[in-house]
Amino acid sequence: MQRYAGLLGGLGAVAVVFALLSFLIQLLSGGGVLLQQDLAFSLANLVLGLALLAVSVGTNLEQIRERLRTGEARRAGKYGTSAVLSTVLGIALLALLAFLSTRYHYRWDWTEAKTHSLTEQSRKTLEGLTQPVQVTAVFAQIAAPEARELLERYRIAAPDKFQVEFLDPQAQPGRLAELGIEGGRLEGGLLHVAIGKESVDVKEVKEAALTQAIMKLTRHQKKKVYFLDGHNERPIEGAKAAEGAGMKDAADALRNENYVVEPLLLAAKGEVPEDADVVIDGGPTRPYHETERAALERYVARGGAFLAMVDPRAGTDLGAMLDKWGILLGDDVIVDRVQGLFGRPTTPLAAEYGDHEITRDLGDATMFHVARSVLPAASANGAIVPIVRTSDASWAERDMERLLTKGEAQFDPGTDLKGPVSLAVAGTLDLAGKGGAAPTGEQSGAKPARIVVFGDSDFASNQLIGEFRNRDLFVNSVNWLLGDVEAISVRPGQPRASRLQLTSAEFLQIRYLALFVMPELIGVLGVIAWWQRRRAPGR
Repeated sequence: MQRYAGLLGGLGAVAVVFALLSFLIQLLSGGGVLLQQDLAFSLANLVLGLALLAVSVGTNLEQIRERLRTGEARRAGKYGTSAVLSTVLGIALLALLAFLSTRYHYRWDWTEAKTHSLTEQSRKTLEGLTQPVQVTAVFAQIAAPEARELLERYRIAAPDKFQVEFLDPQAQPGRLAELGIEGGRLEGGLLHVAIGKESVDVKEVKEAALTQAIMKLTRHQKKKVYFLDGHNERPIEGAKAAEGAGMKDAADALRNENYVVEPLLLAAKGEVPEDADVVIDGGPTRPYHETERAALERYVARGGAFLAMVDPRAGTDLGAMLDKWGILLGDDVIVDRVQGLFGRPTTPLAAEYGDHEITRDLGDATMFHVARSVLPAASANGAIVPIVRTSDASWAERDMERLLTKGEAQFDPGTDLKGPVSLAVAGTLDLAGKGGAAPTGEQSGAKPARIVVFGDSDFASNQLIGEFRNRDLFVNSVNWLLGDVEAISVRPGQPRASRLQLTSAEFLQIRYLALFVMPELIGVLGVIAWWQRRRAPGR
């Protein structure tokens, strides 16, 4: 038994140390059900450790007395003291680094979708602030951590412009009256965002909602966007607007940018309203009336902004109007057997963008469904440029009869358009003096019009606008048409980070493994390795 005295002593010391560490964690945790289970672990380790130490000392008592009479004990004490001081110094340095990290810190976000970082849109919004933002997070203490984590990102990005206060409605009910917050709106808590004397309340603890609230407080001039109606366009209002083929989500995305969005029945108005900043035609499938066509041409001629989304074989005569403006709609369907979604060649993913304000910061792919080619005509002279292209493996299939009747597509070098194929263009039109577009009086001094044309409207539908970067592409196009270049950015997307849901029992198991079992096992293995090396021949 004496030959194992050193091993038993080392194992006993490990057990006692972890018993004391467990007991210390209990004191710092504040008690509870977990504390009772920790107490059993601590007592078991303490009893086992003291028993092993007692056996080790009892079986090796004579050898201990002999070492005390020699100088070996003094040497052991000297080296032991040095080791203890080194350990204490190391712990002190770690504590100092931990303290400094609370004062000077840097955040890394290694998630795939950058879930824990502010998007470019939020950073631009903060950089453009001329007055500080005061955010009061009205949450009960138990519900505050999620809001605290989000607001900390904003505070770090703009410490001088973003001020945060946490308010517990139960502890400080008087402050609610000062902020004008009614108790009935506090289910789950809210963020009270104020700039100067203006304020809004945000119920969603999400970056998109908070950034949009700040934008609403900073944009005092509301611009108006009209969606054309009357040609079987995708609806933004009514029963069908919320269906997959509708564009309610696209309209809501513009409202979140603080734009006013309304439908426009051009046949009833006769003219595009003077307050129209942008006119959107989303997926028309019927021809324009002559008066409607003339009204739209007059609007563009006087420097209007127009966004058209025209599907293949749509049955609209909008192509003839676009042709006069230097934009060619192809009578074709883009096919991509390499970068089609899940092997569907007519649902291409496009990730090649032109050097344009709309697409410069997109980076990620956008998705389209049954799209046609859109090209600048030679007469455009560089004023109209492609902004979205498909891959090199794609082509624009122009044998429409075979495609529609037989569902077959094969690249024909003599007929089809080889990829990368442009399916969206953007640019300016200077129609003053062109004749026929507007009366001479209206042409004089007219500013250049802005126009964006897509060969697909599905990408902005409710079904697809949330996919990839489709929402950014659509909203950025409207931002550019409105001249709000500073608003063009990549907006907050849906987090793709996974969450691990644990039961109380599973949490306890992981806790014990991480805090006690694994570290104690490492200590036990270390003692065994030390004892074996010590017992090795020649030692």
